[in-house]
Amino acid sequence: MAYIIGLIIVGLFFLALHYFTEFSRQQKVIVTTLVLGVVLFAIAFNTYSNSQRDKMLDAVLKFNQHKTITCKGVSVNDENFTLSIGTYTFIGKENTPYFSQMISASTCE
Repeated sequence: MAYIIGLIIVGLFFLALHYFTEFSRQQKVIVTTLVLGVVLFAIAFNTYSNSQRDKMLDAVLKFNQHKTITCKGVSVNDENFTLSIGTYTFIGKENTPYFSQMISASTCE
């Protein structure tokens, strides 16, 4: 839905640029190219952010299902680590080889 609203706003911007400005044709092409570039960059960044977030939440879900996941070459499971919900960080439990080691869930596969 946000993309549709964004496209409507960009369309209105282009209409205003076309009818209410005294830019030359070349200046309008430059402005249009810049605005289109910014919009495409924002969409690409949003897509990348969503995929990274989904990857991290998938790792947290597997951890909560008592499965072993790999993060930075370390096997992370609920026997050796606890999950800090606020930061989505795995923290090594006491009396394990990973005591006080912190691994971000965003580094997991």
